Amino acid sequence: MVTVLISVPGPSVLFVVSRGVALGRRAAVSTAVGNEAGLLVQVVLVAFGLGEVLTRSLLVFSILKFAGALYLVYLGVQAWRHRKLLIVEEERSAASAGRPGRVFREGFIVGVSNPKGLLIFGAVLPQFVDSSAGNVRVQLLLLGLICVLIALVSDATWGLLAGTARNWLARSPRRLSWIGGASGVVMVGLGIRLAFSGRE
Repeated sequence: MVTVLISVPGPSVLFVVSRGVALGRRAAVSTAVGNEAGLLVQVVLVAFGLGEVLTRSLLVFSILKFAGALYLVYLGVQAWRHRKLLIVEEERSAASAGRPGRVFREGFIVGVSNPKGLLIFGAVLPQFVDSSAGNVRVQLLLLGLICVLIALVSDATWGLLAGTARNWLARSPRRLSWIGGASGVVMVGLGIRLAFSGRE
């Protein structure tokens, strides 16, 4: 069930793909790892009851949702503003993508601030918990870890494919500038979509 849910491209996949096309494979994988680290934090929070708080509190849900949306819009605007600074030369490209800590942090913030993940973990995972076996929190943590590992493989694969496409794009500075701008538009669009999404 989780593999089917994750394999359908959603906001996190589009975010990883946009980073891969704009910055290359290493940045895409760092983004995916950061995003999944954010999801892992969500799994822990759900296991300790925050998922239920989000389900019941529109205020907490809205604060988290808008924080994530604003951050995505900020990243999108930055990508658009700096689209012409994407470097074609291989060595400079490697240096640009060689800041995995920063890219990881951006992926982490997007992952941890996405309330949809918390609600999915809070709604889907408990269905597979055997309460008669005890250790409900441990079961939730293990099931969540499986979800995060599947998401990591899926997102990293998408990112590697997108980063490989960048090699073709890098042959033309105009193409690379265009894709940098497009990646910014995608992130702004994701932020707006997240801001107007509901809790269903």
